[in-house]
Amino acid sequence: MRHFSAPKIVGHEERTQLYFGLPAGYSSRQLANHGHWRGPARLGSCSPLHTRRLLAILQFLSTMSSSKTQNENIRPKFRERLNQFRQRFRVPLKNVNIDSNPKIQAAPSTLPANLDSSSKPATFFAFSRTHDVPEVSTATRDDASQIQTDQSTFVTVIHPSGLEENSPVNQSTLSVDIDLVIVSSDLWSAAYREAVDSFGKGINAAIFKGENVAQLFRQLEEVDKEATQESAFLRGVRYLHFLQVPLERFKLALDLATPLTNIEPSATVFGVVRSVTAIAISFSTADLEFAKQIGEMLEQISYIDDCDTLGQKGSKKDIHQALVLVYQKLLEFYNVAFEILTRKGAKLVLKIILENDRLPDIIKDFLKHADNLRKLVQKATWEIVEDIKSMLYDYEISSWLGSGKMSQQSQYHSYLQDLQVGEACEFLLTDANFTSWYCATDSQQLVILGDMGCGKTVAMAFLIDELRRRNKHQLPQPKICYHYCQDDETGQAIYIFSALILSLLEQFSGLKKTFFEWYKQAGASGNFQPATNVRKLEEFLQKTLETLDRPLFIVIDGLDECDRASRNNLLKSLKILSQKTPRLKIILSSRPQEEILEQLNEMAKIDLGSNAKRDSIIAEKTVERQLSYLSKDVRTLVTERLSCLAQGSSLWTKMVVELIEVRKIRAPDPMRAFLQKIPQPAQLSKLYVGLFLRYTSNDPENQTLAATALKILAITRRPLSILELAWAVALDAAQEGVTTVAALAKLVDHQRVMSLIQPFIARVDFSDVKKRQVRVVHQSVREFIIREWDSNRPVLQGQVQGVSTSTDRVFINQRSGSLEAGILDICIRYLLLDDIGHINLFSEEHMAMEELPQEFDLFNNDDEPNDYDPCCSWEAWEENMIRYDPIDRGFGELFVYASCHWLEHFGAVTVEPLPGLGNIEKLCQAGSTRMQNWIKQQCRPECTIKPRFLFDSTLYDPLSITSLYGSEAMLLHMLERSDFDKDKFLPNPALGAADQIFQWGSLSRLKMLFLGSKIGHQLQNLDFFRILMKQWSFSDNHREDWDVVFDIVDDMLDILIMERWGNELLCVAASTGCMPIIRRLMERAQHNSELKNELLRGPQRGPQTMSYSRPVHQSIGEAILLDHVDVVEYLLEQEGIEAHLQHRNSRGENVLHLASRLCNPAMFQLLVPRFKGGMHQTDDQNRTVLVRVITSSSDSQNRYDSARILLFEGAANENGRSKDEQQEQLRIAARLGDTDMCYLLIRSGTINPARALDGEQIALMNKTFENEPNWRPI
Repeated sequence: MRHFSAPKIVGHEERTQLYFGLPAGYSSRQLANHGHWRGPARLGSCSPLHTRRLLAILQFLSTMSSSKTQNENIRPKFRERLNQFRQRFRVPLKNVNIDSNPKIQAAPSTLPANLDSSSKPATFFAFSRTHDVPEVSTATRDDASQIQTDQSTFVTVIHPSGLEENSPVNQSTLSVDIDLVIVSSDLWSAAYREAVDSFGKGINAAIFKGENVAQLFRQLEEVDKEATQESAFLRGVRYLHFLQVPLERFKLALDLATPLTNIEPSATVFGVVRSVTAIAISFSTADLEFAKQIGEMLEQISYIDDCDTLGQKGSKKDIHQALVLVYQKLLEFYNVAFEILTRKGAKLVLKIILENDRLPDIIKDFLKHADNLRKLVQKATWEIVEDIKSMLYDYEISSWLGSGKMSQQSQYHSYLQDLQVGEACEFLLTDANFTSWYCATDSQQLVILGDMGCGKTVAMAFLIDELRRRNKHQLPQPKICYHYCQDDETGQAIYIFSALILSLLEQFSGLKKTFFEWYKQAGASGNFQPATNVRKLEEFLQKTLETLDRPLFIVIDGLDECDRASRNNLLKSLKILSQKTPRLKIILSSRPQEEILEQLNEMAKIDLGSNAKRDSIIAEKTVERQLSYLSKDVRTLVTERLSCLAQGSSLWTKMVVELIEVRKIRAPDPMRAFLQKIPQPAQLSKLYVGLFLRYTSNDPENQTLAATALKILAITRRPLSILELAWAVALDAAQEGVTTVAALAKLVDHQRVMSLIQPFIARVDFSDVKKRQVRVVHQSVREFIIREWDSNRPVLQGQVQGVSTSTDRVFINQRSGSLEAGILDICIRYLLLDDIGHINLFSEEHMAMEELPQEFDLFNNDDEPNDYDPCCSWEAWEENMIRYDPIDRGFGELFVYASCHWLEHFGAVTVEPLPGLGNIEKLCQAGSTRMQNWIKQQCRPECTIKPRFLFDSTLYDPLSITSLYGSEAMLLHMLERSDFDKDKFLPNPALGAADQIFQWGSLSRLKMLFLGSKIGHQLQNLDFFRILMKQWSFSDNHREDWDVVFDIVDDMLDILIMERWGNELLCVAASTGCMPIIRRLMERAQHNSELKNELLRGPQRGPQTMSYSRPVHQSIGEAILLDHVDVVEYLLEQEGIEAHLQHRNSRGENVLHLASRLCNPAMFQLLVPRFKGGMHQTDDQNRTVLVRVITSSSDSQNRYDSARILLFEGAANENGRSKDEQQEQLRIAARLGDTDMCYLLIRSGTINPARALDGEQIALMNKTFENEPNWRPI
């Protein structure tokens, strides 16, 4: 017994692989759906063997002619070729048991024993194909009991190696090479059902019954069999062979050897086709013309099998409708033949056929419909063939140009689309340069320029999408080829041209053949890999675009990411393309590097500068997108803070938002604390490190120069010019032998310096190398530099991680101090160059110009002051002033910055290493030309002839400069180490320094000078306190730090007692109104009798007063002279002050006489009650206090009030003065015309006006008395 093995269930995908000889995993949809398929990505997995087979198919197809005759001859060859591919990859079936499922019918066909299957090809083909069988799991396939084929039909296909027809079999163990194909609602069955339904009741239902069909074919066997001893079918076969009808080459539905065996009812497609084939062959002997029709009919029937277009299932309605019409004619033929055989009898068949034209007419109609079906099938087949060819083109092109380039670019573009903030990019669309570029009818080029992190790439993605949107509504529709260059292979020319060509071929599929042929032709010419040759790719792109008669946009982002050679090749090629392609528009983006700007000089430009509104939009949208989980208030807080700090850097904004997301900060207060001290995102630092290493090419010397430049920019007090920065870098790198400006100038290379640091600086105008414009692009770059570099180590240090906030702050301060020391050293070394110490900054001509008016209108007679207006900026104020250029005097490019700002850096250096004392002393040597030069320049930061402020260099020396501007550490260092007796210092350096500190410096440093140095003794004298109180009187008396100075008195008590200048100190303090000194002295005197005696001693002042030109007084008198009422009031309260109160100077003046100078009623109110006896004392001119008051030049009200106080206290008492003297006072007042004073004197005493005044004066007084009610009260 021979056993059947379980038939293998072959799925649609698997059959496609077998059909074309493709490897596993290759989808049939890749053949049919080329428009949505990326063939090369999958074909890349094909083995070389499979690839060669596909190429063989392609080569074979390319030789096929489109003529009907040639197609008819070639199709069998093509089909045979495909069958060979199929059979080559058939997998032998394994023995599997089949469950006795009633739905599975495995009725094997048998072959006659006399048929030699080995020498005669099989002509049995199944018209039913497998379509989209659901995938069955391995476990299910292995379990035969689970095989279910609902609503399916099984057709057994016998191969030439099959069994004989009537071999006994055991269905459970049948072992034969068969394929069991599942048919479920296939296209043949669907068309057949529609054809049957179209007849309705117009067709004989008997043809669908098996017993009637069997009877029909028995009758057909008997047609003329008695006469010929041969069945009608075999006679028809022989007759058709005689007419040279190649039946063996047709795809027939039955075996010619046993045609009428197991004929099935016509209820199935298979049954009706077999039946019609058998009947047609049997009827072919009726007539020659009829036989020819039969031959054509049989050939056309074979096309029914091709309706699935080489195994592809699809929804082709035209094929379906054509197939329905073909089936209708087959059914009609079958129906007519059935009627003839059943009604007229077998013997009359041939006669009836000849006499009746029904069958020939049906055949004619069938041929017409079948020919239409053939054409449709051929058309669909050729579409698949074209897909195969395109697929093979794609495979080869992707292998040549790189299969991943397009997908990589597409993925990156999708990523950028997620980052887009349309509102922040829309301004580009309204820019005049963009509008002009877009609307132009000829070739145009546009470049988008922006600093690192400003959002250029996202803006380019926005423009790409906008161009796509606009292009949809244009005819012809423009195409876009875009490419994003990054810091990898995507920035190389070979990659860029390959990507552009791939994009072009993707959008113009017809160019694939052109490229394929170009590549093969290049290979044949000896250039075996033209895809690796930049020049060849350029040539192809240029040649292709020259013939392109359609608008095309080329968008390339990140031109600065390309190496120089790639960039040069690209720009040169794009320039040629623009010249030769009239409808080409190119848009590029780049950082504004000098070399690139020179190459793009002729292009229109759009600058992506910093914009507060744009920053706000980006921050808001980024926060909404990534921090939507935060409360509204917290989101607002984050948005507002980031908007303020963004400074045009959308990259920084994005990374800070990501950092907030990582740290999961949600509460308002922690978020506010985070935003106040935003840490540097690690990814941003990593990006900066990568850029630094890339732009310095990992060269140590480049890294040193770049690090120096960045450290200078991180700590500089203002933007530098390109030349200033280059000179500073050159000086830092210079050897000790560089001592002149000329020698240093030979070392300057500003283009090199700028190229090394370009990503880290904001855009500059390279055409103006003297413009103060070079600065870091963002605050995060400054933080990066401060964290990463130490002044003595130019290499990257790496960020400090895992430290507390306070520790990190100390670390940052240390790094900042280190950077300050570096730029300070550069400034000092520059100012110490020989030229600056020998040449005067101002010539005689400059000095003369300084005296001229500084405006253009030199002849304006307006005498209004030309002082600075605080509401105006210095730059605006000095705009039209006469200027000079230090370079003309040979001072070089860095002189202005070094002179104006070295003192600021000097004060910022607080830790070791401190500047060398020798350099500071030489730079600030008293009276030196060098110090005069840099001080003059510091007064004129914009090089105007007129200084902004006065700065007298003759008052300064190294100590005073260090006391004012140096750090405390530097001042202590100088006080401890310097030799102040050298000629570099002023004769009394400590006192000069103290004087400058009192005016401009920090008073806390006075104590350092006073007590903590070897020159402190120069300050321990009265002159120091005179200066102290003088400066105090001119300054804001409410400064808190004055207490530090006043406390010095406590350290001087013993000295002032011993040297006997305590009384003088008190008097000077009273004169200046310095209550802090007076209080300290008097309070200490309460506990120190020696001090009290010194302060209140003797009526005469010491020898220190001999230089005074006016008579001196004791403390109260000195205070009265300068009207210090508070001082007088305080002193009068002190015990033992009487001697100072009753003191009379060398002119005989007492304190009341002194008070009469200003006639301050408040002063008299204090003094008169304490010193009534002094009212009647006279000075050296015999004038009393009252007379001095009457004759005083003070305000009349003050004189009146002061006289009233004196009169009220008894100044006019008869007992004190004679009546003549009193009358003289009245006469003086009358002569002065002071009627108020006269009336006051008359009312307050016993003076007779008639005796004291003449007639005219009396008349005046009488007139005055009439207005007595209006007089001032006494």
